[in-house]
Amino acid sequence: MIPITHSLLCRFLALAAALPMMAMFAAPAQAAESVLGHWITQNKKAMIDVVPCGRFVCGKIVKLLPAADPGIYHDIRNSDPKMRTRPLLGLPIFIDFHDDGDSWKGQIYDPQYGNTYRSVISRNPDGTLKVKGCLLFLCKTQTWQPAR
Repeated sequence: MIPITHSLLCRFLALAAALPMMAMFAAPAQAAESVLGHWITQNKKAMIDVVPCGRFVCGKIVKLLPAADPGIYHDIRNSDPKMRTRPLLGLPIFIDFHDDGDSWKGQIYDPQYGNTYRSVISRNPDGTLKVKGCLLFLCKTQTWQPAR
């Protein structure tokens, strides 16, 4: 039997404390599945192009579809009166989304109500996009289809 000395015990405890830290750094970081591409909103009013924006992911309206509100081509419902003349085409919808491991988190702008919400987006197993927007603790989730 090996006698346990104070020095040996200290080394053992130091190694035991370091192992979880070493495992944490050795584990590969999980990245969220890509959400890049063209998406049709759930209400089929617009096509959104989701692209890299530096270290973030952003999305903007690239096409108004037949279900869009007739005659509305500007951001007329924006809560900021100065922004109401912005054209809907090119309007940022996904703002500063960052990879959060299994999803992307950022802000989403909804031109139908003129408000910006906390948001989480992720890919569903069937290839659709899960889009969740939250105001305080109230959340609404939509499913967007890939544009074909």
